[in-house]
Amino acid sequence: MKWAGGKTQLLPQLTAAAPDTYGRYIEPFLGGGAFYFHLRPSSAVVADSNGELIAMYRAVADDPDAVFEALQVMENTEEYFYEVRALDWTSLTASAAAARMLFLNRTCFNGLYRVNRKGQFNVPFGHYAKLSLPDLAQLRTAAGVLRSAEIVEGDYLDVLGRYASPGDLVFLDPPYVPVGVYSDFKRYTKEQFSEDDHRKLAIEVRRLADLGCHVLLTNSNHPLVHELYKGFRIEVLPTKRFINSKGNGRTGEDVLVVCTKGAST
Repeated sequence: MKWAGGKTQLLPQLTAAAPDTYGRYIEPFLGGGAFYFHLRPSSAVVADSNGELIAMYRAVADDPDAVFEALQVMENTEEYFYEVRALDWTSLTASAAAARMLFLNRTCFNGLYRVNRKGQFNVPFGHYAKLSLPDLAQLRTAAGVLRSAEIVEGDYLDVLGRYASPGDLVFLDPPYVPVGVYSDFKRYTKEQFSEDDHRKLAIEVRRLADLGCHVLLTNSNHPLVHELYKGFRIEVLPTKRFINSKGNGRTGEDVLVVCTKGAST
């Protein structure tokens, strides 16, 4: 998956900050799942509030061959793109809905996933010269990783309250605090993620640390983030912003917050 704020470029820093051993891997803001697919943990809970995304991962885990077959009819044309975009994914078979999401993700503008307040995908056609879709080997590999996880649709607080235990590794990659006028890429679901939500998340992070979990959290390099996680280890990391129409706007800074029991003040 292409994903706004995907963590592929931060994998070295995330891997270095993760403990050598841990109980279960838990990621409640799964998105594109770059860190999860990189670690390939033997036991995991992966979750997201985006029902379409979770349905896609479940379909790949259950039957990657069927998803691959459904992808074979996809065409890289603007007319076909809007025909597929107009479909209601909930009315499709599991494999067809998964193929629809993967196709739109690879052919829409900049690979951005965004929905309107009705929950309808509304990103325009990307006009790419070549259609690049996952091949069967990639889908089967992803399925093998996903089968070791419990795949959950739900709010992150519910997921963490239900599953997190001492010794678990919890990776949190929430919608970022916006750092500019054009930095709002938080519309992964029809709900928004407000400043109040970030404050609630920070309270949950301290609960997890006190519980004995190993917590890694990423966010933008914004004063609010430094305020919320004061007392924990915070690393500022230079990053490239691939979802930006202007080349000179494709640089930025993320923060990696490392939270463990007794590490906060």
